[in-house]
Amino acid sequence: MTATVTTPAARGGRRPTKKSVVPWLFLAPGLLLALVFKFWPMAKGAWLSFYDVRPFLGDKWTGLDNYTRVLTDHRFQDAIGHTLVLGIGQSLGAIVLGFVLALLLEGQARSLKIVRTAIFLPAVTATAVVGELWRLMYYPTSDGLINSGLDFLGLGPVQFLDNPDLALWSTMAMGIWIWAPYNMVIIMAGLAGVDRSLYEAAAMDGVSLRQRLRHVTLPAIRPAVGIVLTLAAIRGLRVFTEVYVLTGGGPAGSTEVWMTRAYTLGFTRNDIGGASAASVVLLCVTLLLTVTVNYFRTRGDAR
Repeated sequence: MTATVTTPAARGGRRPTKKSVVPWLFLAPGLLLALVFKFWPMAKGAWLSFYDVRPFLGDKWTGLDNYTRVLTDHRFQDAIGHTLVLGIGQSLGAIVLGFVLALLLEGQARSLKIVRTAIFLPAVTATAVVGELWRLMYYPTSDGLINSGLDFLGLGPVQFLDNPDLALWSTMAMGIWIWAPYNMVIIMAGLAGVDRSLYEAAAMDGVSLRQRLRHVTLPAIRPAVGIVLTLAAIRGLRVFTEVYVLTGGGPAGSTEVWMTRAYTLGFTRNDIGGASAASVVLLCVTLLLTVTVNYFRTRGDAR
């Protein structure tokens, strides 16, 4: 009678091979950094949102009081309105301008490559640096770049950042300038996949440029536009650096957004529990909006 030896492979076990281990070794440093500096602080922040954080005195459990206080605070409610106006306006403006730039700069000419590189620079420059440059451009006297041009036209200096009625729109203009080149690159990638024979057929049929864009170009780049919309939705809710550098939330709170309010609450008033609750709410809203945009994008692609 012959004895049967059952190997690990026969029992369904599988030994790790060199091919399966090496990728994880390369990913390990990045995963460790993400765990220590991203996911652990996120979990800690969610935990602190249920406490009245009192350094050296011990944290006190408050349950949902921080969330109730944040959601009923009129300053936070105003910040939500500013966030929505700034996010929607900045996102739509950057998408439209990015689409126009993609149409104008599409091609293989060497000069176009140079122009595209120059236009893309705002997207790869630190937002704080860009904000400081725009703050100098908005300088409220005739020495500022924009106001010097207005002074030449006889319109006089404009208080772009000191006027509560203009500060939010001035911040929005800078956000559009930053993110339009980023959207341009994604849309140009979508345009590269458009079948050129469709353009030739439309031209032979005498189709106008507007109809060509509506019935040929836009349906073809729908996946790219969906990606742009998803990224724009996330950026719109998480806007912070532009506002913080340009106005700091002023004047008179006219540009205060959700993240600047949470920052002020946590680092100026030392209300760590309230700031953590505001951050958790923002995270949940961002996830919900991202899932919603992806759902409609997938549904539209399936048609």
